[in-house]
Amino acid sequence: MLYWLTALSDGGDFFNLFRYITFRAGGSFLTALLFGFMFGRPLINVLRRKQGKGQPIRTDGPEGHFVKAGTPTMGGLLIIAALTVATLLWARLDNQYVWMVLFVTLSFAAIGFADDYAKVSKQTTAGVSGKIRMLLGLLVAAVAGYWGASLHPEGLTNQLALPIFKDTLVNLGVLFVPFAVIVIVGAANAVNLTDGLDGLAIMPVMIAAGAFGVIAYAVGRVDFTSYLEVHYVPDTGEILIFCAALIGGGLGFLWYNAPPAAVFMGDTGSLALGGALGAIAVATKHEIVLAIVGGLFVVEALSVIIQVMYFKRTGKRVFLMAPIHHHYEKKGWSEPQIVIRFWIISLILAMLGLATLKIR
Repeated sequence: MLYWLTALSDGGDFFNLFRYITFRAGGSFLTALLFGFMFGRPLINVLRRKQGKGQPIRTDGPEGHFVKAGTPTMGGLLIIAALTVATLLWARLDNQYVWMVLFVTLSFAAIGFADDYAKVSKQTTAGVSGKIRMLLGLLVAAVAGYWGASLHPEGLTNQLALPIFKDTLVNLGVLFVPFAVIVIVGAANAVNLTDGLDGLAIMPVMIAAGAFGVIAYAVGRVDFTSYLEVHYVPDTGEILIFCAALIGGGLGFLWYNAPPAAVFMGDTGSLALGGALGAIAVATKHEIVLAIVGGLFVVEALSVIIQVMYFKRTGKRVFLMAPIHHHYEKKGWSEPQIVIRFWIISLILAMLGLATLKIR
């Protein structure tokens, strides 16, 4: 919205700053951060009054989690509100990539909100039927996949770009949309599975958003793509503003989610943020790189898949408990140890993902 202040510029004054994506990204970050600080405590107070007993705690979970009973959930509302306001304020509203990513984020937030509401209102860990949540997620992701394919330049439409092998494109044809669906829905559910300890999911999400903000900015500039020898995707640079807002809103949330958490993110936040990362990966043609940058989320999801499949076949468990962060809890790691070590792993993976921009 503020981009239109450039109409008041003569090319050499303060208003000219609004032409620059980096300047608006900084404004987006600060806006979302301040929003989180200003509205975090009032939102938590409202959630505590409305929810009463807070988020139900799994009876089969680690014993240490029972002390968290009564903690309100749906804290993801704070992040989603902050990043939405900041993005609408600082991004170019004629950019379709921004709207595509916002569409996925808000749609998955609505799905997560319905699930969280069902849990706290009925005081059960079941929530909305998994089949219904999956069906809705598939529909949203299919729309986003088709939308993204229609926005890509002609030479990249329905193509899969491979990192490192930068000149290689795999033509997926009609399979591109189903592939995009897998990326977006997979990312949403992987982040959702990771959100099991105070602060565990939000920092890796912010790290991944930072990495993809850099990628979006780079692939949206013809000079950068020429130097890096990666595919040029016009107009994706504006996604950096969304990523900056996500980081700012995430930090505002983490202030209250730091152990011991005053509020949980809930499915409202985890599904939305995971879906957003998937949508950004599709928009920037870096779907495979998401598996590297978000490698922690991949491992968390795989640990659940492996546990379920192995148990069905043998009646035995590979891990003491899945997702894998609970396995380490059972092994005696403290919650802060798990969270901080997983943060470190996420940062390393993000650096590896960014390295693919230059390695060939």
